[in-house]
Amino acid sequence: MVLVDTSAWIEWLIGSATGERVAEHLPEQVDWLVPTMVQLELTKWLIREVGEDKADQVIAFTQVCQVAPLDTEIALAAAEACREHKLATADAIMFATARAKGATLLTCDAHFEGLPGVTLIEKIKG
Repeated sequence: MVLVDTSAWIEWLIGSATGERVAEHLPEQVDWLVPTMVQLELTKWLIREVGEDKADQVIAFTQVCQVAPLDTEIALAAAEACREHKLATADAIMFATARAKGATLLTCDAHFEGLPGVTLIEKIKG
């Protein structure tokens, strides 16, 4: 199972060179883990960048994946990840969700560099 964080989603959706590298790591749709935090962040970005229709299509795609709501167990683990790894709240939720569900975290966000269970796809400049 792979948790694709928002940074990787965006690179993939815009078809960037980094997004092409992300695509190489994407599993079958049934093996995508989508935290509700990703749904929130994606919706905000999609509505701002491409409109509500595209946002609706992408969120419909996420709902066919394995959606992981933010529950107390993950919230407490995220608080610990904030403290231990100095992660921002949303990043800590992604990290804690992946750990709780036994998933690999696929990201383009350098804040996760060196953390266990993380596949970091560095952004290609240019």
